[in-house]
Amino acid sequence: MEVLGILLSLFLLMFMAYQGFSVILFAPVFALLAAALQGLPIMPSYTELFMAKAVVYVKLFFPVFMLGAVFGKVMEDTLLAKGISHAIMEKLGHKHAILAVVLSCAILTYGGVSLFVVVFAVYPFAAALFKEANMPKRLIPGCIALGSFTFTMDAFPGTPQIQNIIPTTFYGTNGYAAPIAGIVGGILIFIIGMIYLQWRLKKAKGKGEGYGAHTLNEPAEAADVKLPKWYVAILPLLLVLAINYYLSRVYTWDPAILAPLSGMKLPLMAPAVKNVIGIWSLVIGLVFGIVLALALGFKNIPKDGGLQKALNVGAIGSLLAIMNTASEVGYGNVIAALPGFKSIAAALLGIKIGGTPLVSEAVSVTTLAGITGSASGGMSIALDLMSKDWLAWANSIGMSPEILHRVASMASGGCDTMPHNGAVITLLAVCGLTHKQSYIDIFAMTVIKTLMVFVVIALYLLTGIY
Repeated sequence: MEVLGILLSLFLLMFMAYQGFSVILFAPVFALLAAALQGLPIMPSYTELFMAKAVVYVKLFFPVFMLGAVFGKVMEDTLLAKGISHAIMEKLGHKHAILAVVLSCAILTYGGVSLFVVVFAVYPFAAALFKEANMPKRLIPGCIALGSFTFTMDAFPGTPQIQNIIPTTFYGTNGYAAPIAGIVGGILIFIIGMIYLQWRLKKAKGKGEGYGAHTLNEPAEAADVKLPKWYVAILPLLLVLAINYYLSRVYTWDPAILAPLSGMKLPLMAPAVKNVIGIWSLVIGLVFGIVLALALGFKNIPKDGGLQKALNVGAIGSLLAIMNTASEVGYGNVIAALPGFKSIAAALLGIKIGGTPLVSEAVSVTTLAGITGSASGGMSIALDLMSKDWLAWANSIGMSPEILHRVASMASGGCDTMPHNGAVITLLAVCGLTHKQSYIDIFAMTVIKTLMVFVVIALYLLTGIY
């Protein structure tokens, strides 16, 4: 009965998220429902369990959310992002339209531009290219999903996306953890995804299907705007990657750097410097990236309050993203405190396929990502609840926490793109398409990237390479 109360709570949260209701409001409602069903007092559960963990999450990751959103908005408003995507599509042309869209999204995402900004920056060029080539517009969301939501979001080592940063605080790793596993998994996702999309195109052309008669969100004729050269526009992305790499892999941080704050008897939440190096490195990299992007593209920002608007929109927009995820983490903390969760945790930890915690971790993370409709939210809940158990298990068999990091990161980007996922809804809205028209291709990317997590696990179990 206790487990049924938790499952009811999860189902209701997923249902309301699918209906488009904010999890900021309904995550605490259904967390407290589960608590009440198991006899916990409601108000203490809210203030001491839900809010306590939500606040810790905001403290840890808000700088990354905020600076990432500002960087993306600055890259958008300075036209640097469009300069990169336009150059790639112009070079590859309509004969390689699918590859052009995928690569445009991949380069921007791997450079630190937020997924939402990538969608807005790439779509107008993608639509024009597909129209010129008379290729079905309904395939565009699948192309953008492959380029933005998969291998450069969480598989390739060093990606500045939040899905690759969250595990660093739990495992004391950095964004370049398990590079071989990440590269192999990412390349497989790219190849299989491209094969699938080309097959879909061939099938559509065989039926005589063209671009289609679309009127919703069709891009207007391109205005006579001089876009930045790609080799200039890409510099802020390279700078973010370079600084992040140097500070997380080359530079030696003083392990006693937290000591002065400890002496002030402040309630520090990071157990050691290694648990925050990943965040510190990315924060510094994003700051320099923002400054360089503004310097290179300042002339393209509208003069009447354009800079103020870009910075404000980026900063304010990050609040919704961080609060959504923090609410999901708070929800998970309430669930973890319930008696019924012990049997669920035991079942998940009981998945001992391969004699390592990897399958247990992958199943837990991708399942919660699917339920919450959020890669970062699902992973944060799973790691917050069970990472200590997985890490202890790994240590007992001499397994590196790096492979735990990579599997968690890739698994978060597995089943997260369910129909109620915010990025999916935004992507379809921007493209002027519906779930019925285009979700099947997004779902195919979901299946491919979920399966590749277990391929990476198999690779590790067979070879020990990570």
